[in-house]
Amino acid sequence: MRKAMRIALPVLLACAPMVFLSKGDATQAAGTQSEIAGQMQRMSYGADELQTALYWPGASVEAPLIVFVHGGGWSRGDMRSTIGSSMLASWQSQGFAVASLNYRLVPASSVEQQASDIAAALAYLSDNAPVLGFDRERIVLAGHSAGAHLVSLVGTDPTYLENAGLALTSIRGILALDGAAYDVPRQMEEGGRLMSQTYRNAFGTERRRQENLSPTFHAAAPNAAEFLILHIDRPDAQMQSEALGYALVNAGTHAEVHRVPGRGLRGHREINRRLGDQDYPATPLVDAWLSRVLR
Repeated sequence: MRKAMRIALPVLLACAPMVFLSKGDATQAAGTQSEIAGQMQRMSYGADELQTALYWPGASVEAPLIVFVHGGGWSRGDMRSTIGSSMLASWQSQGFAVASLNYRLVPASSVEQQASDIAAALAYLSDNAPVLGFDRERIVLAGHSAGAHLVSLVGTDPTYLENAGLALTSIRGILALDGAAYDVPRQMEEGGRLMSQTYRNAFGTERRRQENLSPTFHAAAPNAAEFLILHIDRPDAQMQSEALGYALVNAGTHAEVHRVPGRGLRGHREINRRLGDQDYPATPLVDAWLSRVLR
C-alpha cells in the first residue's frame, strides 16, 4: 500500500488552424511537430461522432499533457468550450500540451460508457504521443462538474483504464473542479429537488449501480497517485469533496481538498470560466499542484 500522506482541508482548519486525425492514422499525419506547433487539432478516438477530442501541442515534444473533460450534467456540454478559455491560455503559457474531450451523452449512452470513452481517449492520445508531441509518462486528467465526477471515477476504478489497455499509473493525477456525485447514493438523497431528475437520468434507481459509479466507493482500491479536489462554497460540493478526500487518504493516496470562493450556479460556472486568471484564487492552487505532479 502507498504511504498515506496529509490531506489539505483548509475549510476544516480555519482559433488556430485545425488538423483532423482519424482513429488509427495519426502516425501518418502530414507535417512535423514544428509545423503543427500552436495549431488546434481535431481527432477521433472512436466510431461515434461524439468520441472526439481537440489537442493543442505543448512547448516541446517532452511537454506534459493535461486532458480536460467538460461538465454538463452527463447529458450536455462540448469540448469546444475550452477554446479561448483562461484555463487553456494559462496551461499553454506554462508549456503544457492540452486535450479537451467530447464523450457520448446521457440518455443515448450510459455513465459507464462515458467513463469508458475517457479511458479510450487517454489510450488513443498515449498511443499517438510520438506524432502529437508530448510526454506520455506525464499526464493529468482534469474535469469540471460532471466531468470532475467522471475523471475521479476513472482515477479510482481501474477497470476503465484496464479495459482500454492502460493502468492507473498511466496518469500522474486527477484534478476535480467543483464536482458532484462522488458518492452517488448520498448525492441523490441529500442533493435537493433541483438536480434530482438529472441524477436519476444519469444513475438510475438501483443502489448497486449507484455505488459502482461512485468514486468514493472505489477509493479503497488502487487509485491514481495524486488528487486535487476543489469546490466552491456550497454544502453538497463541500460534503462530497471532503468525503472523497478522506476516503482517498485513508487508502494511502495523496489528496488535497480546497474550498475556493463562489456560491451557487454562478460560482460553479466561475471555477470553470476563471481558472487560469491570475487573480482567481483557484489558479495558484492548481498551478502549484501541476508543477509538483508533472515535474
